[in-house]
Amino acid sequence: MSLSRRVITLTAAVVVAVPLTTNVSFAEQRGFAAVVRYTENGIPHIKANTFAGLGYGFGYAAAKDNICQIADLYVTVSAQRSRFFGPAAPGNSALGSASTSLASDLYFQQVNDSGVVEQALNQRQPLGPSSDTREVTRGYVAGYNRFVAERRITDPACRDAAWVRPITELDVYRHMHALATISGQALLINQITSAKPPAAPTESPAIPQDAARKVSEALEVTKDMGSNGFAFGRDATANGKSLLLGNPHFPWQGGRRFWQSQLTVPGRLDVSGASLLGMPFVQIGYNKDVAWTHTVATPRPFSLYQLQLVPGAPTTYLVDGKPEQMTSRKVAVQSRNQDGSLSTAERTLWSTRYGPVIDSALGLPLAWTSSTAYVMRDANWGNLRSGNTWFEMAQARDTRGIVKALSDTLGSPWVNTIATDRSGNATYADIQVVPHITDEMATRCNTPLGATVFPSTGVAVLDGAKTSCAWGNDPDAILPGLLGPSRQPQLTRRDYVANSNDSAWLTNPAAPITNYPRIIGDVGTERGPRTRMAITELDGKRFSRQAIQDTLFADRSLTAQLAADDTARMCADLPDVADACTAIRQMDKTYSTWSRGSLLFERFWLKVPPGSWKVPFNAADPVRTPNTLNTDSPAVRKAFTDAVAELRAAKIPMDAPLGEHQFVVRNGERIPVHGAPNQLGVLNVQLPVWDPAKGNTELVHGSSYIQAVSFDNDRCPDVRTLLTYAQSTDPTSPFFADQTRLYAEGKWVRGRFCEHEILSSPQLKIVYLRG
Repeated sequence: MSLSRRVITLTAAVVVAVPLTTNVSFAEQRGFAAVVRYTENGIPHIKANTFAGLGYGFGYAAAKDNICQIADLYVTVSAQRSRFFGPAAPGNSALGSASTSLASDLYFQQVNDSGVVEQALNQRQPLGPSSDTREVTRGYVAGYNRFVAERRITDPACRDAAWVRPITELDVYRHMHALATISGQALLINQITSAKPPAAPTESPAIPQDAARKVSEALEVTKDMGSNGFAFGRDATANGKSLLLGNPHFPWQGGRRFWQSQLTVPGRLDVSGASLLGMPFVQIGYNKDVAWTHTVATPRPFSLYQLQLVPGAPTTYLVDGKPEQMTSRKVAVQSRNQDGSLSTAERTLWSTRYGPVIDSALGLPLAWTSSTAYVMRDANWGNLRSGNTWFEMAQARDTRGIVKALSDTLGSPWVNTIATDRSGNATYADIQVVPHITDEMATRCNTPLGATVFPSTGVAVLDGAKTSCAWGNDPDAILPGLLGPSRQPQLTRRDYVANSNDSAWLTNPAAPITNYPRIIGDVGTERGPRTRMAITELDGKRFSRQAIQDTLFADRSLTAQLAADDTARMCADLPDVADACTAIRQMDKTYSTWSRGSLLFERFWLKVPPGSWKVPFNAADPVRTPNTLNTDSPAVRKAFTDAVAELRAAKIPMDAPLGEHQFVVRNGERIPVHGAPNQLGVLNVQLPVWDPAKGNTELVHGSSYIQAVSFDNDRCPDVRTLLTYAQSTDPTSPFFADQTRLYAEGKWVRGRFCEHEILSSPQLKIVYLRG
């Protein structure tokens, strides 16, 4: 199709047509100018001559697709949820654990009152945002605000909402800071905002015998993110080059959805991939020479401190025997009453040299008593460096450049990185923000509670009465109190590196990584079922781009491979389950939409108690152990009969195809979904919502932005992507569920990176923007 036959779409406010080469004049560079080329499935390729112009195009296009979700983020970080939604409305789960809007507002108002974001902004690069990051953000705000000003919102969720309003650059940086702390302070929003001194003398509770288990379970409940990341070097690819599969498992609803784009400033930046809503940088992506992805990592970016209080003075604590007064701050927020009027809600929050005082949390009795208080120190407090991290990664030319970007900025907040490059390298780097807590320090400074929970969970509870128990320093760390890059796990191979949310230990079984502190992760412990499945699928093979796509969407279940046959044999001894036995025997051990018996096995396995194996884990054989289901266990047998009863109550046949009862509904259309929860050992994770009357409906989180990137002799990467829930949250958009349908069919979207690929798109539409 010639250029003259393509559809050219102009926005209403355009006053100048920028050529496709975006050679805007010097005068235009003082404002904002960008061209947005849309290809299939509404994917924008944003091009400008300046970073401010690039941000302008990004802000406008992102708002057009997801204005309600993004505006909700800014309402949250500005501590105004109670004003607009009422104090009892839920908090925004994308930015923390607040159970109510009031708790959310009190927390974020104290963050804003502290000035921590402004202090970080006043720092020069690398501690503060780089000039390029600032320019992109400046343009992003202008583009977003332009869309808001046009009032062309079509999403009924916020079409006429007063809370959709213009933003400032500070709002964007506050959002960036909130994202950085979601694995730290934001885990304990309710506990930070409810902590108060005891009104009467109280004693500290005893340490529970199962404290470590309770912490593990509490942290597991907070997980709504995961990922697979596989990078293949020249020795593990069919073409002898390199290949990457990125498969993050993130929420399908809310503000932690991904949005896909390509960002180009000729000669300075050309990167394609996806970013979380409201973040004007590509966070998982590729350029012409290198591709990378992230997986949610095992390091704990925080520690707890246990304070020894002065007798009779519960807001005074001892440090090296000297009393130190806690800091109190009265926090006030506007709250909407039932009659629509506004009132002020106030609460006093308490803090210390280490961080805020907390209430009982993480399954532990951490109550503020007459003698003891607990606080959290978050290593990401004040971290605005992540923008620099992703900006520099986007400009990297090989995996060494990726590692350098991670090391120089130390801004990656809670993810590790898997990358490959055109030279055939596959690199794993768990270089991120981690408290400087060495194993020696943990042994010396953990309180009895910390000594109980730290070995198995990585959660330190340090003695706050000793300055010698403050986090340490490394000469190669950008900030005091953080572990330097040289202490963190790295591995480069010519075959492959992989991670599925376990620690670095078995990144590649041929070269186990063991030389890192416990705060980063464990070594020699049982791996999760996806890690075992990944190694089983990848080890000793060569992959093409198509082969790795097929592997992901084969939906094979390691757990079913290990336990389905044992289950079928057990089933024969159970009463009144003949139809269930037949379904399990005939199960193909996958979670494809057409797979029969899979839903029954899933409901069964989710009820099986952990550790129900006859052959226990063996560190010398970590991929094949544990195995052999303990079918003699009454709990295992009960789990099966309960699952059968559950399906019968929902009137679901035992051998019903998975897709008939695992689906999402979009604009009245029921779309089947393949994949399974993490416990089933399926790489393509989906965590559905169980409806007792219908089966698995809707999805909490799972495969989201997926990219398969192959490098060969062509300068254009060979790419396929899929944004499983599609680009837009607006139900009136044509890009609301189009990729969800593709996902249901196991289809992918062709990546268009080079100019000729973009211009040859049969659905090319062009939008010129100037402000």
